[in-house]
Amino acid sequence: MVEMNKAIVDIAQTASEFSSSIVLQYDNKYIDVKSILGLYTSLVEVDKYELHIHGKDEDAAKAKMKEVFSKYGLTVVLI
Repeated sequence: MVEMNKAIVDIAQTASEFSSSIVLQYDNKYIDVKSILGLYTSLVEVDKYELHIHGKDEDAAKAKMKEVFSKYGLTVVLI
């Protein structure tokens, strides 16, 4: 669980570096990735994640978010 806690904080902090909207989708739920609390309720439940990234710096955000998810062995599909 310690590793998951590190992942959640790292993901939220990384997302906060960007002005783009970064939203995690699973089932019919949408979570703002910049919200640590939202991540706690979602990252522990799912194996595969979809990230919707839109904004001025979306290309850089997509590259960095893919990197940080991979760092913790989490599978992510970028939309």
